[in-house]
Amino acid sequence: MPGFGRLVITASNDLNEETIDALNKQGHEVDAFGIGTYLVTCYSQAALGVVFKLVEINNQPRIKLSEDVSKVSIPCKKRSYRLYGKEGYPLVDIMTGGNEPSPKVGERILCRHPFQESKRAYVVPQRVEELLKCYWPGSSDKKREPLPTLNEIRERCINQIEQMRPDHLRRLNPTPYKVSVSAKLYEFIHFLWLNEAPVGELQ
Repeated sequence: MPGFGRLVITASNDLNEETIDALNKQGHEVDAFGIGTYLVTCYSQAALGVVFKLVEINNQPRIKLSEDVSKVSIPCKKRSYRLYGKEGYPLVDIMTGGNEPSPKVGERILCRHPFQESKRAYVVPQRVEELLKCYWPGSSDKKREPLPTLNEIRERCINQIEQMRPDHLRRLNPTPYKVSVSAKLYEFIHFLWLNEAPVGELQ
C-alpha cells in the first residue's frame, strides 16, 4: 500500500492486457488499473461503452470534472424530452432540471449546448415527447413500474429510428442529432462547475 501522504495514481479507460504489459515493460508509476470493458467483453467483439456517473447524493447535485469536456457530467436529477418540428421529424432532445416545467407545444424554448456557449437555438415544438421514465425509484418502499417486454422495447426502438430525418441516418457523413439542455440547467451546470473546480495558486 502507498505510504501516508503519497499521491496514488490510478489508470483506466479501455485498458487491456496488452496495454498493461506494454506499460510494465516501459516502466511507470501507476498504483492501480481500472479494467472494465475488456474484463467482461470478448476482445474481438465490439462493445457498447457505457459509464454510469453519479449526479446526486442525498438530494445534493454532484458533478464529475475533467479536462476533457466530453467527460464532464451533467449534475442533478433531470427530465428529458424530444421536440418535433412542423414536418413531424425530431428536431432536438433537451434535458431539463427535475423541477423545471416541461416544454409546451407552440411555446418557444431556448435549447443550449451543455458546454459551448455560442451553440444555442430557439425551438417552437409542434409535439413534445417525454423520453425518461423511472421504473425503479431506488427504494424498496416505493412502487416499481412493470418493465416493458423485450418485444415492446424492440418495437419502440424501431419506431424511434423510423421517425428520424433521413440525413441523420445516412451512412456517409450523417447529420449529427442535437442533444441540448435548458437555459436554467445550463446556468446551473456552469455555476456548479466553477464552484467545484480547484483554483490554482501562483507564488
